[in-house]
Amino acid sequence: MKQAEAAQIHPSAVVHPGARLGAGVRVGPYCVIGEEVEIEDGCELMAHIFMEGPLRVGPGNRFFPYSSIGVVPQDLKFQGERSETIIGRENTFREFVTVHRGTAGGGGVTRIGDHNLVMAYTHIAHDCRVGSHAILANGTTLAGHVIVEDYAVIGAFSGVHQFCRVGQHCLIGGYSVITQDVLPFSKTVSRTAVRTYGINTVGLERRGFPPERRRKIRQGIRLLTGSKLNTSQALEKLREAAADSEDLQELIRFVESSQRGVIK
Repeated sequence: MKQAEAAQIHPSAVVHPGARLGAGVRVGPYCVIGEEVEIEDGCELMAHIFMEGPLRVGPGNRFFPYSSIGVVPQDLKFQGERSETIIGRENTFREFVTVHRGTAGGGGVTRIGDHNLVMAYTHIAHDCRVGSHAILANGTTLAGHVIVEDYAVIGAFSGVHQFCRVGQHCLIGGYSVITQDVLPFSKTVSRTAVRTYGINTVGLERRGFPPERRRKIRQGIRLLTGSKLNTSQALEKLREAAADSEDLQELIRFVESSQRGVIK
């Protein structure tokens, strides 16, 4: 094992000789770190963490007890092909989180960005891509091939269907079942049915979106979800207003690239 001098490994931990640990890494009691696992500087594995490679973990990540990271996917098509998990920097993984590595059919990589909060019992399946600064609340379940964009918030015990996308700066209410793409900047909740309820006002305010910017986003969301226009007509109206708004341009890009359709 190539071990940085400052790494601290509890005597009860099991670390494969092929693993690589950066400076300041702390490996707590009863952790198991497999072959081809690379953990960069300053990470903390509190206790009972299981990691399986190929896995790359960026600096400053924290893993609370009983997480399983980089294990083989729950996909019957997986035939043992080489695939990997890549995690960015300064994420927090709470208790009993599971992250599965990719498959050949999905590009071979499960990827998580930076500064995310992944709460207890969350499951991130094979070939998912999670951006940065997202919050996945307790019990969130991402099926295979899900994309979660930056600053998205997914409420507790929500499930996201395979191949769906969760747009940037959106809020998904707790206990929602997501089977289509969730619009950026939107507030989407599953009550009797899944639907969009305007924009994520509180989230956008907290992230410094000024009133005029929020107003334009609100108008764009209303065109797409609250008008009597069909999607093509709404997009045409959006294009007329989007010349000076990157946010409206993002809405247009998101809808035009949707494969499963968007929740209205």
